[in-house]
Amino acid sequence: MSLSTPATTSERAAAGRSVADPQVQSRAVALWLFGVAALIFAMAVIGAITRLTESGLSIMEWAPISGALPPLDTAEWERLLALYRGTAEYQQINRGMTLAEFQQIFWWEWIHRQWGRLIGLAFALPLAWFWWRRRLPAWIKPYLLVALALGALQGFMGWVMVASGFFSERTDVSQYRLVAHLSLAVLIYAYLIWLGLSLLRPAPPATASPPLRGWAIAFSLLLALTLVSGGFVAGTDAGLTYNTFPLMDGRLIPAGYAQLQPLWLNWFETIAAVQFNHRLLAVSTAAAAVLLWLAARRSVRSPAARRGFALVTGAAVAQFGLGIAALLSVVPIWLGALHQAGALLLVAATVYLLHGLRRGTA
Repeated sequence: MSLSTPATTSERAAAGRSVADPQVQSRAVALWLFGVAALIFAMAVIGAITRLTESGLSIMEWAPISGALPPLDTAEWERLLALYRGTAEYQQINRGMTLAEFQQIFWWEWIHRQWGRLIGLAFALPLAWFWWRRRLPAWIKPYLLVALALGALQGFMGWVMVASGFFSERTDVSQYRLVAHLSLAVLIYAYLIWLGLSLLRPAPPATASPPLRGWAIAFSLLLALTLVSGGFVAGTDAGLTYNTFPLMDGRLIPAGYAQLQPLWLNWFETIAAVQFNHRLLAVSTAAAAVLLWLAARRSVRSPAARRGFALVTGAAVAQFGLGIAALLSVVPIWLGALHQAGALLLVAATVYLLHGLRRGTA
């Protein structure tokens, strides 16, 4: 016969809370990280619109604090327009632009920068609160500090990218700096999603690696290469030419592919080569996703892992279709932005897949 006194309702509730609290806290931190990732997703889409509307060089000052306020009077608008008139973009493309026309491109760049400030606050303030309230698991703290440092670096890289179009004969930003800026944004986005998933789905000890894990990692590397090549397409405006598919001016490999020497320089600076390489990589990525899905149907048992392969395949095929549609229609702004969003969704699906395979659930 037990001599213990039955627990009261309040005691049982307190015990339940003490068990659930770590899970609840981890879920709250994970939702915060996913929320910041969603803001980065929106930032990438806004960045695409800023690029497609040729708005990126409209603000020639980097003012992290005072730049949060837009121009408040006509004199300030005229001052900013006068600065813009000194760029090669204005001299060669937009000469004679009115103040009203300048305001149209100004607002997209201003929104883009404001969104960057919002992301910084949305990460730093909750991080400080969670840390002060001791709501963060010990293992994640150094990873969050790395994320904070990457975010600061991304803000700096944004200015370095924009500045490349100010004091030169260029009428646009450097495609190399644009790709660096975009790649870092995607890296931070994927990193935060991975950390959030790790909070929700801790890896069990001593699990066997799924048989397709290596191929899934190889796919992620192919996807990364395809995204980088897409950045060079955006940076060189390569999507505005050769607007047929699958041939380019009636040829599989365009005549202007190897204009520059050495050959590898064409991959980054020659429009024909930049677009052809992106087409080839996009076809390869979509085909690889379908093959992975077919292989997973035969050999993967876990419903969660099968779902991951299906998500990646669906996102890859949809993104491939969006790319063709954007190309054939000469990249209208809405479709170019949608194509950028599709790329970020594919990245998220790939991170979800790799994280699930890490847990040995196949």
